[in-house]
Amino acid sequence: MSDWFERVENDSSNVVYSRVRLSRNWDEYAFPSRLMDRESRELVVRLEQGIQGLGSLDGHRYESAFLSQLRDLDKEALKERRILNSSIAQRRSPTGLVISDDESASLVLNGEDHIRMQFLAPGLALRECWQRADKLDDYINERFSYAFDDKYGYLTTYPTNMGTGMKASVVIHMPTLSTSRKFNELLGEMSRFGTTVRGVYGQGSENYGALYEVYNQKTLGQSEQEIIDLVEKVALQLTGQENQVRKKALENHRLLREDEIYKSYGVLKYARRLTMKDAMTFLSQIMAGFADGLIESGKPCHVYRLMLGIQPANLQLHSSRPLGKDELETARAEYLRNALPELKM
Repeated sequence: MSDWFERVENDSSNVVYSRVRLSRNWDEYAFPSRLMDRESRELVVRLEQGIQGLGSLDGHRYESAFLSQLRDLDKEALKERRILNSSIAQRRSPTGLVISDDESASLVLNGEDHIRMQFLAPGLALRECWQRADKLDDYINERFSYAFDDKYGYLTTYPTNMGTGMKASVVIHMPTLSTSRKFNELLGEMSRFGTTVRGVYGQGSENYGALYEVYNQKTLGQSEQEIIDLVEKVALQLTGQENQVRKKALENHRLLREDEIYKSYGVLKYARRLTMKDAMTFLSQIMAGFADGLIESGKPCHVYRLMLGIQPANLQLHSSRPLGKDELETARAEYLRNALPELKM
Protein backbone atom coordinates (compact mmCIF):
# COMPACT_ATOMS: atom_id res chain seq x y z
CA MET A 1 0.00 0.00 0.00
CA SER A 2 1.29 3.47 -0.90
CA ASP A 3 1.90 6.05 1.81
CA TRP A 4 -0.86 8.63 2.25
CA PHE A 5 1.33 11.50 1.03
CA GLU A 6 1.82 9.79 -2.33
CA ARG A 7 -1.86 10.52 -3.00
CA VAL A 8 -1.63 14.31 -2.51
CA GLU A 9 -2.71 16.00 -5.75
CA ASN A 10 -1.47 19.28 -7.24
CA ASP A 11 -4.90 20.79 -7.80
CA SER A 12 -6.47 24.23 -7.72
CA SER A 13 -7.89 23.70 -4.22
CA ASN A 14 -4.37 24.47 -2.90
CA VAL A 15 -5.15 22.20 0.06
CA VAL A 16 -2.27 19.78 0.60
CA TYR A 17 -3.52 17.70 3.52
CA SER A 18 -5.67 17.58 6.64
CA ARG A 19 -4.82 16.35 10.12
CA VAL A 20 -6.80 15.54 13.26
CA ARG A 21 -5.08 14.79 16.56
CA LEU A 22 -6.66 13.68 19.86
CA SER A 23 -4.96 13.76 23.27
CA ARG A 24 -6.12 11.31 25.94
CA ASN A 25 -4.91 10.00 29.32
CA TRP A 26 -5.64 6.77 31.16
CA ASP A 27 -7.07 7.51 34.62
CA GLU A 28 -5.07 4.68 36.28
CA TYR A 29 -1.75 6.52 35.85
CA ALA A 30 -0.30 9.96 36.57
CA PHE A 31 0.59 12.18 33.62
CA PRO A 32 3.74 11.03 31.72
CA SER A 33 6.02 13.69 33.26
CA ARG A 34 5.32 12.24 36.73
CA LEU A 35 5.88 8.57 35.90
CA MET A 36 8.98 6.56 36.79
CA ASP A 37 10.56 4.69 33.87
CA ARG A 38 9.23 1.37 35.19
CA GLU A 39 5.67 2.76 35.26
CA SER A 40 6.10 4.32 31.81
CA ARG A 41 7.21 1.02 30.30
CA GLU A 42 4.37 -0.85 32.00
CA LEU A 43 1.86 1.71 30.69
CA VAL A 44 3.09 1.42 27.10
CA VAL A 45 3.07 -2.39 27.17
CA ARG A 46 -0.46 -2.53 28.60
CA LEU A 47 -1.77 -0.02 26.05
CA GLU A 48 -0.12 -1.84 23.13
CA GLN A 49 -1.55 -5.16 24.25
CA GLY A 50 -5.02 -3.66 24.67
CA ILE A 51 -5.19 -2.23 21.14
CA GLN A 52 -3.62 -5.10 19.19
CA GLY A 53 -6.79 -5.59 17.18
CA LEU A 54 -7.19 -2.01 15.98
CA GLY A 55 -6.43 -3.06 12.39
CA SER A 56 -9.95 -4.53 12.29
CA LEU A 57 -11.33 -0.97 12.43
CA ASP A 58 -9.95 0.20 9.09
CA GLY A 59 -8.30 -2.76 7.37
CA HIS A 60 -4.78 -1.36 7.81
CA ARG A 61 -1.81 -3.26 9.20
CA TYR A 62 -0.22 -1.64 12.26
CA GLU A 63 3.30 -1.95 13.64
CA SER A 64 4.44 -0.93 17.10
CA ALA A 65 7.79 -0.24 18.75
CA PHE A 66 9.43 1.62 21.59
CA LEU A 67 11.07 4.79 20.29
CA SER A 68 14.29 3.64 21.97
CA GLN A 69 14.39 0.79 19.43
CA LEU A 70 14.57 3.25 16.52
CA ARG A 71 17.71 4.93 15.24
CA ASP A 72 17.96 8.71 15.71
CA LEU A 73 17.87 8.99 11.90
CA ASP A 74 14.57 7.09 11.72
CA LYS A 75 13.05 9.32 14.40
CA GLU A 76 14.20 12.44 12.56
CA ALA A 77 12.70 11.11 9.31
CA LEU A 78 9.38 10.44 11.09
CA LYS A 79 9.48 14.00 12.42
CA GLU A 80 9.93 15.33 8.87
CA ARG A 81 6.90 13.27 7.81
CA ARG A 82 4.84 14.81 10.66
CA ILE A 83 4.49 11.58 12.67
CA LEU A 84 6.57 12.80 15.65
CA ASN A 85 7.21 16.29 16.95
CA SER A 86 10.58 17.53 18.23
CA SER A 87 9.95 16.91 21.92
CA ILE A 88 8.74 13.34 21.31
CA ALA A 89 11.65 12.53 18.98
CA GLN A 90 14.09 13.59 21.73
CA ARG A 91 12.23 11.94 24.59
CA ARG A 92 14.25 9.56 26.77
CA SER A 93 11.46 8.04 28.92
CA PRO A 94 9.86 4.83 27.57
CA THR A 95 7.58 5.91 24.73
CA GLY A 96 5.70 3.76 22.23
CA LEU A 97 4.75 4.34 18.61
CA VAL A 98 1.97 2.52 16.77
CA ILE A 99 1.72 3.32 13.06
CA SER A 100 -0.37 2.14 10.11
CA ASP A 101 1.10 0.71 6.93
CA ASP A 102 0.40 3.92 4.97
CA GLU A 103 1.34 6.28 7.85
CA SER A 104 -2.12 7.89 7.76
CA ALA A 105 -2.80 6.78 11.34
CA SER A 106 -0.41 6.81 14.28
CA LEU A 107 -0.47 6.73 18.06
CA VAL A 108 2.24 7.97 20.40
CA LEU A 109 2.00 6.22 23.76
CA ASN A 110 3.35 7.93 26.89
CA GLY A 111 4.60 10.97 25.02
CA GLU A 112 3.28 14.33 26.16
CA ASP A 113 0.05 12.47 27.06
CA HIS A 114 -0.61 8.75 27.55
CA ILE A 115 -2.24 8.56 24.11
CA ARG A 116 -1.95 10.93 21.19
CA MET A 117 -3.67 9.61 18.11
CA GLN A 118 -3.24 11.31 14.76
CA PHE A 119 -4.90 10.92 11.37
CA LEU A 120 -3.66 12.42 8.10
CA ALA A 121 -5.36 12.52 4.69
CA PRO A 122 -4.73 14.25 1.34
CA GLY A 123 -6.75 17.37 0.51
CA LEU A 124 -9.54 18.92 2.55
CA ALA A 125 -10.56 15.84 4.54
CA LEU A 126 -11.05 16.96 8.15
CA ARG A 127 -14.38 15.14 8.41
CA GLU A 128 -12.86 11.91 7.16
CA CYS A 129 -9.97 12.25 9.64
CA TRP A 130 -12.39 13.00 12.48
CA GLN A 131 -14.56 9.97 11.65
CA ARG A 132 -11.50 7.70 11.81
CA ALA A 133 -10.30 9.36 15.02
CA ASP A 134 -13.73 9.11 16.66
CA LYS A 135 -13.96 5.41 15.81
CA LEU A 136 -10.51 4.68 17.23
CA ASP A 137 -11.21 6.85 20.28
CA ASP A 138 -14.31 4.77 21.10
CA TYR A 139 -12.35 1.55 20.53
CA ILE A 140 -9.65 2.58 23.01
CA ASN A 141 -12.09 3.99 25.56
CA GLU A 142 -13.95 0.66 25.64
CA ARG A 143 -10.72 -0.89 26.92
CA PHE A 144 -9.20 1.95 28.97
CA SER A 145 -10.96 4.52 31.14
CA TYR A 146 -10.03 8.09 30.23
CA ALA A 147 -9.23 10.90 32.66
CA PHE A 148 -12.31 13.10 32.19
CA ASP A 149 -13.95 15.96 34.11
CA ASP A 150 -17.54 17.08 33.59
CA LYS A 151 -16.47 20.74 33.58
CA TYR A 152 -13.09 20.61 31.84
CA GLY A 153 -13.56 17.65 29.52
CA TYR A 154 -10.60 15.39 28.73
CA LEU A 155 -7.72 16.09 31.12
CA THR A 156 -4.38 16.59 29.40
CA THR A 157 -0.80 17.46 30.31
CA TYR A 158 -1.12 20.91 28.77
CA PRO A 159 -4.21 22.90 29.87
CA THR A 160 -4.50 24.32 26.33
CA ASN A 161 -5.48 20.83 25.10
CA MET A 162 -8.25 20.20 27.64
CA GLY A 163 -11.87 20.01 26.60
CA THR A 164 -12.18 18.02 23.40
CA GLY A 165 -8.42 17.33 23.41
CA MET A 166 -8.62 17.88 19.66
CA LYS A 167 -6.34 19.75 17.26
CA ALA A 168 -7.60 19.99 13.69
CA SER A 169 -5.37 21.44 11.00
CA VAL A 170 -5.20 21.95 7.26
CA VAL A 171 -1.99 22.60 5.31
CA ILE A 172 -2.43 24.89 2.32
CA HIS A 173 -0.15 26.10 -0.47
CA MET A 174 -0.05 29.90 -0.85
CA PRO A 175 2.90 30.85 -3.09
CA THR A 176 1.34 34.07 -4.40
CA LEU A 177 -0.67 35.38 -1.47
CA SER A 178 2.28 34.90 0.90
CA THR A 179 4.38 37.38 -1.09
CA SER A 180 1.88 40.23 -0.71
CA ARG A 181 2.66 43.09 1.66
CA LYS A 182 -0.55 42.57 3.62
CA PHE A 183 -0.06 38.85 4.17
CA ASN A 184 1.02 39.10 7.83
CA GLU A 185 -1.91 41.42 8.50
CA LEU A 186 -4.21 38.84 6.91
CA LEU A 187 -2.83 36.09 9.14
CA GLY A 188 -3.42 38.31 12.16
CA GLU A 189 -7.06 38.64 11.16
CA MET A 190 -7.40 34.85 11.10
CA SER A 191 -6.47 34.73 14.80
CA ARG A 192 -9.62 36.70 15.60
CA PHE A 193 -11.61 33.69 14.40
CA GLY A 194 -9.81 31.45 16.89
CA THR A 195 -7.27 29.93 14.51
CA THR A 196 -3.51 30.19 14.11
CA VAL A 197 -1.71 30.15 10.76
CA ARG A 198 1.99 29.28 10.73
CA GLY A 199 4.60 28.34 8.15
CA VAL A 200 5.28 24.60 7.97
CA TYR A 201 8.98 25.03 7.17
CA GLY A 202 9.71 28.40 8.81
CA GLN A 203 8.29 31.85 9.40
CA GLY A 204 7.70 34.71 6.96
CA SER A 205 10.00 34.79 3.94
CA GLU A 206 11.98 31.89 5.45
CA ASN A 207 9.05 29.47 4.94
CA TYR A 208 10.47 27.87 1.81
CA GLY A 209 7.81 26.00 -0.12
CA ALA A 210 4.97 28.40 0.85
CA LEU A 211 3.10 25.75 2.87
CA TYR A 212 1.01 27.09 5.77
CA GLU A 213 -0.83 25.22 8.50
CA VAL A 214 -4.19 26.48 9.81
CA TYR A 215 -5.27 25.04 13.19
CA ASN A 216 -7.64 25.75 16.09
CA GLN A 217 -6.43 27.69 19.12
CA LYS A 218 -9.07 26.47 21.60
CA THR A 219 -10.12 22.96 22.56
CA LEU A 220 -12.31 23.92 25.53
CA GLY A 221 -15.83 25.27 25.06
CA GLN A 222 -16.21 24.04 21.48
CA SER A 223 -17.46 20.73 20.12
CA GLU A 224 -15.40 18.66 17.68
CA GLN A 225 -17.78 19.60 14.86
CA GLU A 226 -17.46 23.31 15.66
CA ILE A 227 -13.66 23.03 15.58
CA ILE A 228 -13.73 21.29 12.20
CA ASP A 229 -16.18 23.83 10.77
CA LEU A 230 -13.99 26.70 12.00
CA VAL A 231 -10.69 25.40 10.61
CA GLU A 232 -12.33 24.42 7.32
CA LYS A 233 -13.94 27.86 6.95
CA VAL A 234 -10.65 29.72 7.51
CA ALA A 235 -8.75 27.36 5.18
CA LEU A 236 -11.30 27.90 2.41
CA GLN A 237 -11.13 31.67 2.93
CA LEU A 238 -7.35 31.63 2.50
CA THR A 239 -7.35 29.30 -0.50
CA GLY A 240 -10.06 31.43 -2.11
CA GLN A 241 -7.91 34.55 -1.73
CA GLU A 242 -4.85 32.68 -3.03
CA ASN A 243 -6.79 31.67 -6.14
CA GLN A 244 -7.96 35.25 -6.67
CA VAL A 245 -4.45 36.73 -6.65
CA ARG A 246 -3.11 33.83 -8.75
CA LYS A 247 -5.84 34.37 -11.35
CA LYS A 248 -5.04 38.08 -11.51
CA ALA A 249 -1.31 37.34 -11.87
CA LEU A 250 -2.05 34.93 -14.72
CA GLU A 251 -4.26 37.44 -16.51
CA ASN A 252 -1.67 40.22 -16.28
CA HIS A 253 1.65 38.33 -16.40
CA ARG A 254 0.99 34.89 -17.92
CA LEU A 255 4.28 34.71 -19.85
CA LEU A 256 6.26 35.71 -16.75
CA ARG A 257 4.50 33.00 -14.70
CA GLU A 258 5.17 30.37 -17.37
CA ASP A 259 8.81 31.43 -17.56
CA GLU A 260 9.25 31.13 -13.76
CA ILE A 261 7.67 27.66 -13.73
CA TYR A 262 9.63 26.25 -16.67
CA LYS A 263 12.89 27.67 -15.28
CA SER A 264 12.09 26.05 -11.92
CA TYR A 265 11.43 22.73 -13.60
CA GLY A 266 14.66 23.01 -15.61
CA VAL A 267 16.77 23.61 -12.51
CA LEU A 268 15.12 20.74 -10.61
CA LYS A 269 15.46 18.35 -13.55
CA TYR A 270 19.08 19.08 -14.43
CA ALA A 271 20.88 20.61 -11.41
CA ARG A 272 23.77 18.68 -9.85
CA ARG A 273 23.51 20.33 -6.41
CA LEU A 274 20.50 21.82 -4.67
CA THR A 275 20.12 23.56 -1.33
CA MET A 276 16.96 22.98 0.65
CA LYS A 277 15.89 26.59 0.04
CA ASP A 278 16.23 26.35 -3.74
CA ALA A 279 14.64 22.91 -4.01
CA MET A 280 11.60 23.87 -1.91
CA THR A 281 11.17 27.20 -3.72
CA PHE A 282 11.28 25.59 -7.17
CA LEU A 283 9.02 22.71 -6.13
CA SER A 284 6.51 25.28 -4.88
CA GLN A 285 6.63 26.96 -8.30
CA ILE A 286 5.92 23.77 -10.22
CA MET A 287 3.20 22.73 -7.73
CA ALA A 288 1.43 25.99 -8.61
CA GLY A 289 2.16 25.40 -12.29
CA PHE A 290 0.44 22.01 -12.24
CA ALA A 291 -2.51 23.44 -10.26
CA ASP A 292 -2.97 26.32 -12.73
CA GLY A 293 -2.70 24.06 -15.78
CA LEU A 294 0.45 25.79 -17.03
CA ILE A 295 2.43 22.55 -17.14
CA GLU A 296 1.44 18.91 -17.50
CA SER A 297 3.53 15.78 -17.05
CA GLY A 298 3.37 12.48 -18.90
CA LYS A 299 3.25 10.56 -15.62
CA PRO A 300 1.69 11.60 -12.28
CA CYS A 301 3.87 14.00 -10.30
CA HIS A 302 3.05 14.25 -6.60
CA VAL A 303 5.02 17.35 -5.62
CA TYR A 304 4.34 17.13 -1.88
CA ARG A 305 5.85 13.64 -1.83
CA LEU A 306 8.98 15.15 -3.39
CA MET A 307 9.03 17.89 -0.74
CA LEU A 308 9.14 15.22 1.94
CA GLY A 309 11.69 13.14 0.05
CA ILE A 310 14.26 15.95 -0.10
CA GLN A 311 14.24 16.61 3.67
CA PRO A 312 17.68 15.79 5.18
CA ALA A 313 16.83 12.69 7.23
CA ASN A 314 14.63 11.16 4.53
CA LEU A 315 17.46 11.66 2.03
CA GLN A 316 19.92 10.08 4.47
CA LEU A 317 17.72 6.97 4.67
CA HIS A 318 18.69 6.12 1.08
CA SER A 319 22.43 6.36 1.79
CA SER A 320 24.64 3.65 3.25
CA ARG A 321 26.68 6.23 5.21
CA PRO A 322 26.21 9.67 6.82
CA LEU A 323 26.25 12.51 4.27
CA GLY A 324 27.88 15.91 4.77
CA LYS A 325 26.25 19.19 3.72
CA ASP A 326 27.70 19.18 0.18
CA GLU A 327 26.89 15.49 -0.28
CA LEU A 328 23.29 16.10 0.86
CA GLU A 329 22.91 18.82 -1.78
CA THR A 330 24.24 16.42 -4.43
CA ALA A 331 21.92 13.62 -3.22
CA ARG A 332 18.96 16.03 -3.22
CA ALA A 333 19.58 17.02 -6.85
CA GLU A 334 20.01 13.38 -7.90
CA TYR A 335 16.79 12.37 -6.13
CA LEU A 336 14.81 15.07 -7.94
CA ARG A 337 16.38 14.33 -11.33
CA ASN A 338 15.25 10.72 -11.00
CA ALA A 339 11.83 11.44 -9.48
CA LEU A 340 10.60 14.29 -11.70
CA PRO A 341 8.67 13.04 -14.75
CA GLU A 342 9.08 14.56 -18.21
CA LEU A 343 6.71 17.38 -19.12
CA LYS A 344 4.27 17.25 -22.00
CA MET A 345 5.21 19.93 -24.52
